[in-house]
Amino acid sequence: MPTRFSIITPSFRQLDWLKLCAASVGDQVGVEVEHIVQDAGTGPELEQWAKGRKGLALHVERDSGMYDAINRGLRRATGEILAHLNCDEQYLPGALASIADYFDRHPDVDVVYGNAVVVDTDGRYLCSRFALPPMEYHTWICTLSVFTAATFFRRRLIDEENLFFSDEWRAVGDAVWNLELLRRKIRVGLLGTTVATFTFTGDNLITAPGSVQEQVRLRESAPAWAQHLQPLWTLLHRLRRLGYGNYRPKPLSYAIFTQSSSLARQTFVVERPTFRWPKNG
Repeated sequence: MPTRFSIITPSFRQLDWLKLCAASVGDQVGVEVEHIVQDAGTGPELEQWAKGRKGLALHVERDSGMYDAINRGLRRATGEILAHLNCDEQYLPGALASIADYFDRHPDVDVVYGNAVVVDTDGRYLCSRFALPPMEYHTWICTLSVFTAATFFRRRLIDEENLFFSDEWRAVGDAVWNLELLRRKIRVGLLGTTVATFTFTGDNLITAPGSVQEQVRLRESAPAWAQHLQPLWTLLHRLRRLGYGNYRPKPLSYAIFTQSSSLARQTFVVERPTFRWPKNG
């Protein structure tokens, strides 16, 4: 039997991006997928679009933020492998099949991280983001070393560990969730290939003022001695990136849905990739 995935997408007034996101989930092959869209009340246009879409279940209800919406979706999920994918993110072709294969070959691993590509609103390449297993103090004080669009986990984390996302946070709940993985010593693994894209719209939650404030709040919740050692955590992270070869990305190509090609994936070839985040990001 094919592995069954449950993909949760929190949604609110992002229908143009949601259509592309859903298309990238809907054309995955070799796996079974239920796509649960938790919408906070976008309106009738979204509800009409969702009607009859195979594999997509729309739930419209008010929530207290993105992580509350994700948790609602996780409680409804029936899949063996779970993930959440935001409206401005997409899976690449074959992404879920490669994740299913990794989990099959590594039964002791409960969380798998893949790599991601950051693109602009036209789908053009901006940079590559390579996953590294999170370190506690680097995650707590600096930043998260994985992309949530390329993070997948077994449902036992929900059923047995009760490891939902903290809805106390609006923007950095993923980092808090990963900190809890580390504290509970959950086994994680690296896929080593690119499975998702993130669209840098200039209006992403990660760049909002509230997100910056939350990052400061999270950092200041760490022990004072650990905060003083921030340069050390940054140095260790950079050395790990160097060891994994992240500073010398190889040429690549990727195929995604775009606003100008919403019915068929458009392929982009990148001869000179970079690890550097967009300057205006």
